[in-house]
Amino acid sequence: MAGMGPGQTPVFVMNTAPERQSGRKAQLSNITAAKTVADIIRTCLGPKAMLKMVLDPMGGILMTNDGNAILREVDVAHPAAKNMIELSRTQDEECGDGTTSVIILAAEILAQSIGPLERSIHPVVIISAFNKALKEALAIIDQISIPIDVKSDEDMLSLIKSSIGTKFTVRWSDLMCKLALQAVRTVTQEDAGAKTVDIKRYARVEKVPGGEIEQSKVLSGVMLNKDVTHPKMRRRIEKPRIILLDCPLEYKKGESQTNIEISKEADWNRVLEIEEEQVKAMCEKLIEFKPDLIFTEKGVSDLAQHYLLKANVTALRRVRKSDNNRIARAVGATIVNRIEDLRESDVGTKCGLFNIEKIGDEYFTFLTECIAPKACTILLRGPSKDILNEIDRNLADAMAVARNVVFNPRLAPGGGATEMAIAVGLHAKARSITGVEGWPFRAVADAMEVIPRTLVQNAGGNAIRVLTELRAKHANGEHSWGINGDTGKIADMKKYGLYESASVKVQILKTAVEAARMLLRVDDVVSAVRKEKQQQEQGPPPEEMAEG
Repeated sequence: MAGMGPGQTPVFVMNTAPERQSGRKAQLSNITAAKTVADIIRTCLGPKAMLKMVLDPMGGILMTNDGNAILREVDVAHPAAKNMIELSRTQDEECGDGTTSVIILAAEILAQSIGPLERSIHPVVIISAFNKALKEALAIIDQISIPIDVKSDEDMLSLIKSSIGTKFTVRWSDLMCKLALQAVRTVTQEDAGAKTVDIKRYARVEKVPGGEIEQSKVLSGVMLNKDVTHPKMRRRIEKPRIILLDCPLEYKKGESQTNIEISKEADWNRVLEIEEEQVKAMCEKLIEFKPDLIFTEKGVSDLAQHYLLKANVTALRRVRKSDNNRIARAVGATIVNRIEDLRESDVGTKCGLFNIEKIGDEYFTFLTECIAPKACTILLRGPSKDILNEIDRNLADAMAVARNVVFNPRLAPGGGATEMAIAVGLHAKARSITGVEGWPFRAVADAMEVIPRTLVQNAGGNAIRVLTELRAKHANGEHSWGINGDTGKIADMKKYGLYESASVKVQILKTAVEAARMLLRVDDVVSAVRKEKQQQEQGPPPEEMAEG
């Protein structure tokens, strides 16, 4: 880019490298990139979704149809494509479901906005129309969504089913739905009217290859990949008293290096005795509380094991902090940092059974049959690691959906019905809009139809015929009609029993429109290439050329 004055040498303001796109060209390039990302995962929508096999840089394979999991592994260079991939991550963290839909919808809204752009409608006008369309769409979702009773198992299971129905685990759909619902119910807590559902911290998924998928279950307690410290300690205790520690059961050594000068041989023995006495005093203090089980996050010395074994106490050492927190919530104990601070109220008594089982070639500790546990472990079994990872991803989605409904108990019809209702509603509204904003408004309405269309295509149906039938139903005000993803025909979602969480739909819309707005605002793409790279490619930098 050069600035010219009369009779002057050209002054290079910007690098002449072809790393710059501006105006219409930049917008079209961004839109194309967004469409390309959507094409990768377009076939991953709906119950007839195809799987993608992704080879990660480490040489491992990932087989999944979860939009977010695929895009996380894809390495892209285009900035707009990176932006799109970010969307599915946000959607996954926020809702757990709808990761594929949000990308497809955002790309389609962008694709539909090519028309208005080519008619030289200014991007700012298009964006303001998108804002109005979003507002209208959210109002339509609100009209057609219905409340759900969070306490009712049947309603909750049918909702979670719609999340799992499109995933690999659909064959074990009932089992997975029950696991997700049970786990979410376990970790839900209410404090002074405020609900907290912390799945990440208190619902741990433990994957153990081997066995059958049907053997997966939610334990009413916690499971750890640990064995007892001393082989003679008890491995099965009913109704144990449990103490949780955060300090080592070893002799306390000085923080810095300490030198002790000993003149008599007897003194050396005394030093060793003091060490032993200190460990013995610690163990006796613990044994006063008559515990059956002691978990510590730090080490347990051989001497301490000996004293605990004599008192018939089982000890487990080096437990992870996160596991210790889960045990505390499951058995009603308090983690103690100093043995001197231990109180009777800190001892956990809510556990029904402690036992150690060997699964495969590893030992696992089970703390089960807890009374009203506030934390749980989901034990997944399956033939191979890849399959277990896929089940884990699907289960995480299902739990996230169940969690959303606890906070926002409203449902919207699935199978593309909500999107079609929005499309028809926006078309009707577009007639009343005068001026240039009508075009982009219709563009959003047309873009909404991409979800039902993709569902029909993935099921191998005739997209044009089925969508025409669906439009006719919605034009008559029958909002609950959508696509049956198995057959590719239209079906009434009320009878078909396919409802999705309204909060997921709202999030999909907001994220997709927001992304489209942001990419349309970009009118210049400049790549900042590093200096050394330029010099290799071009020879002397432009300033010297200009001066010379």
